[in-house]
Amino acid sequence: MNTSIFLAKLIGPFMVVLGLSLVANRLAFRRLTDEFLKSPALIFLTGTMVLPAGLAIVLAHNIWVAGWPVIVTILGWMLIVSGVIRIMAPQRATKFAKKIHRMKDYSAAVGALWAVVGAVLCYFGYFS
Repeated sequence: MNTSIFLAKLIGPFMVVLGLSLVANRLAFRRLTDEFLKSPALIFLTGTMVLPAGLAIVLAHNIWVAGWPVIVTILGWMLIVSGVIRIMAPQRATKFAKKIHRMKDYSAAVGALWAVVGAVLCYFGYFS
């Protein structure tokens, strides 16, 4: 199985489930985010988790093509950037997240986007 398909099969369902959860549980997610943003330790800890995940994706799949596999690469690089910011500048990450969190429909919009991207990855991973 090629790496693009493997990662699409791994990441796609996760993004669909997480995205649908964000849409279906907007109020709960907002409360969870409120609590999360009060803890610099959690911001830092999540950075130590997403950075290695992003590095693993990019090390295995740094493919820049005009096709769906580039979605996997972009997600990997987004995780790297997010992890570095959370580790190196947790206060800045928190400030940015609080600004975004003030938008009422943020979780629904992000959830819908994640679900769609996840569905695309599922399609190419499982059905193409």
